[in-house]
Amino acid sequence: MNSKRVKSTVTAAVLTAFFSVNAFAQSALGSKVELIGEIKGTQITGVTVSNDGRVFVNAPNWRDGVGFSVAQITNTGEFVAYPNSKTNECVAQSKVRKDCFLAVQSVVAHNDKLYVLDTRNPKFQGVVDAPRLFVVDLASNEIEGILLLSEDAYHTDSYINDLRVDEKTNRIYMTDSAHAGLVIYNLDDNTSYRILDNHETTKAEVELLSIQGKPFSMTVQSDGIALDTLNETLYFHALSGYSLYAINTSDIKKASNEEVAKKVRKVATTGAPDGMIYHEGNVYLADLEKQEVQYLTPSLDLRTLVKGDVVSWADTFSIYNNALYYTNSKIQDAGSNVSDMTFEVYKTALPAR
Repeated sequence: MNSKRVKSTVTAAVLTAFFSVNAFAQSALGSKVELIGEIKGTQITGVTVSNDGRVFVNAPNWRDGVGFSVAQITNTGEFVAYPNSKTNECVAQSKVRKDCFLAVQSVVAHNDKLYVLDTRNPKFQGVVDAPRLFVVDLASNEIEGILLLSEDAYHTDSYINDLRVDEKTNRIYMTDSAHAGLVIYNLDDNTSYRILDNHETTKAEVELLSIQGKPFSMTVQSDGIALDTLNETLYFHALSGYSLYAINTSDIKKASNEEVAKKVRKVATTGAPDGMIYHEGNVYLADLEKQEVQYLTPSLDLRTLVKGDVVSWADTFSIYNNALYYTNSKIQDAGSNVSDMTFEVYKTALPAR
């Protein structure tokens, strides 16, 4: 891997990583939670684990001094710019380059590729050019392609948030957390479009959340997304809201809100989530207000997997080797300066079947 170690200080636009090998904590439920890595001074949101167990994270471009957009956590706990330092230069230098990560919000490893979702909306100041997916070959650690969204797939205030890859339909599904809606990218012909644009099923339901009693007033639209490939179902959820919705992937097509909305169903009432993922019948999702990681069973029972001090805004989920990985992005506590804050990646065993 042609990368350099990320170290030093925020003022040098690189950060110091701290790691505890085999560090375990007990959640309030007594479940064992393992610390995979922690980093001081860089707020991380996304996490994903590849088929061979490599752990990747991303840091969004929300403030000055961000040292990397995407990093791999090594076995010794270092956060190493990925796939190389040059591709991560734009976030620190506030440069807009076609071949460089600018404002990454999510990373998803799927088969032998890493999909890097670049909002192209640094510091929420507006989209500067087409939001895109960088596709990295995990074998060669090289960018093999860049998937650009078409102009009718995003708005000038869009913040494309998370994604799921559907092999059956050869499409990628994404959420837009700033301008409500779902974005579809068709890998067959490299076209893209929106559905449920500014629709009640993708819009925020409330203006204010209470994170363990602390008011959070930023309104966030469609955010969480999960894909059940077996039953060909896409789940989605506004962060500022309590309704979990679903649509069959066969019903996803370029059509009016009215036509698509007829195919949408409300699945359950849940807490307000950020992280969300589907696995073997369960929909895993955060409850930000309670600071918990929960899961919705096939019988629609909402159960708690992890809670306590090890959960502080569970932002993004990934599953590998019967364990759920999640980040603590601590958005409720993060202001303009996070140089003294520490952000963690944890994993915990999935519930017994």
